[in-house]
Amino acid sequence: MRRILLLEDDKNLNRGINLCLTKEGYEVVSCLDVASAKAVFEQNEIDLIISDISLPDGSGLDFCQEIRRQSGVRIVMLTSYNQEYDIVAGYEHGADDYVTKPFSLMVLVSKINALVKRIAEPNGQRLISNELSLSLSEMKAVKNNETLLLSKTELQLLTIFMKNPKQILSVDQLLEQIWDTKGDYIDSNIVSVNISRLRQKIGKEKIKTVRGVGYLWVSDVQK
Repeated sequence: MRRILLLEDDKNLNRGINLCLTKEGYEVVSCLDVASAKAVFEQNEIDLIISDISLPDGSGLDFCQEIRRQSGVRIVMLTSYNQEYDIVAGYEHGADDYVTKPFSLMVLVSKINALVKRIAEPNGQRLISNELSLSLSEMKAVKNNETLLLSKTELQLLTIFMKNPKQILSVDQLLEQIWDTKGDYIDSNIVSVNISRLRQKIGKEKIKTVRGVGYLWVSDVQK
C-alpha cells in the first residue's frame, strides 16, 4: 500500500482529501503544519507528498525544496494561486505537479494515480554512457566516480535523454513528460534553461541542440 503524506492546514479539506484517498486504497498520514510534516517524513517511508503552499508555520514551497534536496519522492502542490509565476515557482522548487484551488477531488485523485504509476522502477537498473552512469533505483548520477549534484528536474531530463539515446526529443515532449503539460501554462524556455544547467554539470557536448526541432543525446547508452 502506498503511503501519502498530506500537508494541508484547512481541517475540512484535509479530512476530505484523506477520506477520498483512503477509499482509493492509499494510506494517508495527515499534517496541519510544516513541523509535523517534517517529523512524519523523517520517521516514515513516504511514497508521495501533497502539500499546500500557504501554511501556518512556513511555506510549502520551502518544505518542498527541503524535501527535494534529500529525496526523489513525488510531490503535488495545492495552491490558491493561478498565476504563471506561482506555477513555475512550484516546479522550480521541485514539485512534480500542482492543483489549483478550488479543485475536484476526482482531478486530484487522477493526478495522484498517474504519479504513483510512475514511481516504480526496476531495482538496480543502471544506464551508462561513457564516463557517466545513472542509477534509476537511487536517482543518482555519477561522472568519473564523482556523484553529481543534480536537481530533481535535471535528473528527470537526464533520465529521459539516457533512456532515448540518439533520438530527437522535442520541447513539447519534454514539457509533457516532466511538467505534465503541453506548454499551455509553462514557458517553453524553462526547458532550455534546465538543459543548459544540466549541460554545465555533465558536459556540454552530451546533449546536442537540433535547431527548430529539439534536443539529442549524442552517445550510446548501455542498459
